[in-house]
Amino acid sequence: MAPKLNRRRAVFVLSKIDEILAWEKATDRERDSKFVELGRYLCEVRAGQYWRVDNVRSFDEFLERKFPESRRKAYYLMAIHEHLTPIRKRELELIGWTKARELAKVARRDRQAFDCAPWVHKANTMPREEFKREVDRYLTGKDTEPWEILYIKAYKSQLPVIEQALETAALMLGSDKSRGYCLEMICADFLAGVSLEGGNQDALLPSLTRLVIGLPRAQQKQLLENVQATL
Repeated sequence: MAPKLNRRRAVFVLSKIDEILAWEKATDRERDSKFVELGRYLCEVRAGQYWRVDNVRSFDEFLERKFPESRRKAYYLMAIHEHLTPIRKRELELIGWTKARELAKVARRDRQAFDCAPWVHKANTMPREEFKREVDRYLTGKDTEPWEILYIKAYKSQLPVIEQALETAALMLGSDKSRGYCLEMICADFLAGVSLEGGNQDALLPSLTRLVIGLPRAQQKQLLENVQATL
């Protein structure tokens, strides 16, 4: 049953969200000092269904309008508000929203057992990527491979081909695979083809190895049996 709509409060909260988003766009910042406030307001919009004031059909549609680039960021900000309440707002602002996002993962997993003090200290003293690996190591029990963000300029006319290639690779490799992994497999397939044509065996073996590793276990087994049958 939908909650009774507090229209006056809804209008105020929605105006604050627009104000923060406009400020971020104008100052070209990454939700660095107002992300805590923004996450709180977004949670209130969802709980009170304030999105009805904007004449949209659902909260997801509201987020699509406010966060056209990625709704995922909005959900991260809401998770920070929901799971990091023991941490003071000022401390979170100093940590920054990207590290706070990782902290929320630990708090969501540990629940009442979440010990925020040592994690806040780590977030304040570690570089961002090192802190993310520390969180991944804690959650998975194993070390994760260091990673980098690639910035590649592409014209709008090129995007459909790139997106189609990534989507096709995801269908073949599994929807659980990241876009970075799918891109790696596309490149490995290209290198394998070039190596076969040019006779470059040194480049061929690593490419084939990565392609085989990317196959589901059943297909790996079938491939090995087929290779052994031809030897």
